[in-house]
Parts: sequence; C-alpha cells; structure tokens
Amino acid sequence: MIRTETHTPPAEGEAHEIAPGVFWFQLPLPFKPDTVNAYAFRDADGWTVVDTGLDTRRGRGLWQGFLKGPLAGAPVTRLIATHHHIDHIGLAGWFQAQGAELWTSRSSWLMARMGILDVQERPTPQAIAFWRQAGMPPELVEERSHERPFNSADVCAPLPPGYRRLHEDQQIDFGERRWIVRMGNGHAPEHVTLWSLDDDLVIGGDQMLATISPNLGVYPTEPEADPVGDWLESCERLAQFARADQLVLPGHKLPYRGLPTRMRQLAENQRAALARLLDGLRQEPLSVVDCFPLLYRRQIAKPEFGLALAEAVGHINHLRGSGQVWPMGKTETGTVLWGA
Repeated sequence: MIRTETHTPPAEGEAHEIAPGVFWFQLPLPFKPDTVNAYAFRDADGWTVVDTGLDTRRGRGLWQGFLKGPLAGAPVTRLIATHHHIDHIGLAGWFQAQGAELWTSRSSWLMARMGILDVQERPTPQAIAFWRQAGMPPELVEERSHERPFNSADVCAPLPPGYRRLHEDQQIDFGERRWIVRMGNGHAPEHVTLWSLDDDLVIGGDQMLATISPNLGVYPTEPEADPVGDWLESCERLAQFARADQLVLPGHKLPYRGLPTRMRQLAENQRAALARLLDGLRQEPLSVVDCFPLLYRRQIAKPEFGLALAEAVGHINHLRGSGQVWPMGKTETGTVLWGA
C-alpha cells in the first residue's frame, strides 16, 4: 500500500518542516510536472540542500527568500544533486558561487557540465537522423530542423570545475544523520538515492516517485541506450532496502510511505508497457512513432512529442536488445519494426 503524507504541499515561497530539521520546498517548472521538490537539512555549521530547480529569475528569487527566511542565520555549505537533469541541478553553480560544495555522482556531474557547455543553435545532423529513423512526421522534422533547440545552458547556471563524488555504498553525514548512498539508473545514469541509517528517511529523487513514472528516454547522444533495462535492474536492486515505514522524499509530487509496494509498481508499469508494445508489434510492423497509441493509450500533443519519442525508443531498444523485436527495413516514415 502507498500512502502519501497528509502534508499540504508548500505554497510557492514557503517551506514545510517535513521531518526534524528538514525543510521541504517546491520550485515552479514551465513543463510537467509543474513543480520540483527541494529539501534543506540542518547541520551544525549550516545547511545541506538537495536539488535546486531551474536557474531562472523566479527560481533565484525564491531561493533568496528561503535564504533570508527559513534558512536564515546559517549558510548553505553543501549542495547534493540527485541527478543531472536541469530541474535538479540548474542552480548548482549559483550555490557554488556562494560557497557551497557540490556533491553528486560522477556521471551526474559530467553529463550536467557537458550539457551546459554544449550550446546548439540548430539541431545536429545526428538528431535529425534520429527523429527520421523513429518515424517523426516529415513536416515536424522540417519544422524542428530550423528551430533553436532547447539547451541546458538556457536554465542552468555555469558549473565550475570541481565537485565531491558520491558513489555506491558510500556513507556520508549531513542533517545530523548518517546516510548510505545507493545508485539508481534508467531515468538518469548514477542517480543518487540516500538512505538514512538513523531514522526512516529516504531521499528518492526521481528514482522513487509516488504517483508518476519517470521518463526513460533515449536521445541522439546515445541512440542505442537501454534505459528500461537499467531501470528494471535498479528497481530490483533497490527494493532489497525498502521498508513500508520509510518516508520517501521524492523529486516531484508528495512524500509517501509504502516503498516496497511502490518499487513493485514502478517495475510492473514498465513491464506492462513492454507487453502492450510487443503484442502490437506481433500484429503488424510499426515505426517507433506508430507505437505511441500502444505505449501511451492517449493522444500525444505536440509539446510533449519529443519526450514521448525518447521514451518510445527506450522501450523499443529494450525489446530489440532482448531479441523480441527487430527492424524490417526503412520506409519513408522511418524504420519499421516487427515483434517475435
């Protein structure tokens, strides 16, 4: 059974004490989900902040208010980024410029810094080829080929060289608690989760969300990746440490209890999607984009098309890697796939 906490989510600019010495904030996002969670843990010499939101004027203004309000009287000495996505690490460089030390996994830091430094004014040839192969409609490919793509640097402060690496099974201390680092994968490589040794808290990031499943997407930078396989492996491995009484502090939506049940649900959601996809591909050959109705069972709007395509490729890659689907050839609408 999953039980979300009865706490009302903090309003914009407010903080809720979710556990002793732990504040919970929600920062706005211009995409779904429309907020991201951040947390601050009281230390003897200051605060440890977990995740940041985007680097926007609004985001900086909210953090300035937090620093003058609930966090007043002590500096932020440590920033922990659960993973490299922009809504979680966007203001890391801003905190570092004020004296905080960044703690995250090696993959998170490398991918975040690479993304911030790599600014594209137009989609790369590799991206266009990736879209075409997946079956993106030609008119949409043409439209997007002339648009400036989203760049991480648009909403992320520059990351200076240097960080503190977090790795599997490492023990660290902050918030007057001892924590064990356990890495997730799939949604993001080396996604940091933190498990308290002294009470019931688990910092889950996007690896352990209560009511939504994270995107398991494949992108032109690594077109043969298998995030779904990585995700299923992570769910099985992390489930060994889950207890029903633990309070999970997730990256989005509400904190909750009932982690063993939720870990099973997260894996089952992906297995069910794979089963629907394989069943459809056994009936007729389809391109990746043709598979949208099988995976999502709803109409995909234009603003979410890119994420939907990335996740669909992720599921196809998993089925291809396990020998259940193979390409039949290329057509004008992309590579056509067939299920075993």
